[in-house]
Amino acid sequence: MKKTLIGQATEEQLAHWKALHKDIYQIEVDGSVCYLKKPDRTTMKAVASVGTNDPIRANEILLENCWLGGDETIKTDDEKFFGVSSQLVKLIEIKEAELKKL
Repeated sequence: MKKTLIGQATEEQLAHWKALHKDIYQIEVDGSVCYLKKPDRTTMKAVASVGTNDPIRANEILLENCWLGGDETIKTDDEKFFGVSSQLVKLIEIKEAELKKL
């Protein structure tokens, strides 16, 4: 038997998000689920501008700007928010670059 999570998206909705954003992510916490896309440069700029002084606000910005859908209580319930916050850093994928002196 498949468990149903609060905020769970349909297969059609997941396919739609994948078509729009390519990679989407699912985070489960305490019986709830949310779906996120990768952050863009504008989002990362906003996160970086507050991150040093207010890391919780930085996570709020990241979550809000990457949010596709799910259980809205993840944004408002502190325990759920902190659980999801610990996973948000995994959304940021940095490609390996190589510098060569010519």
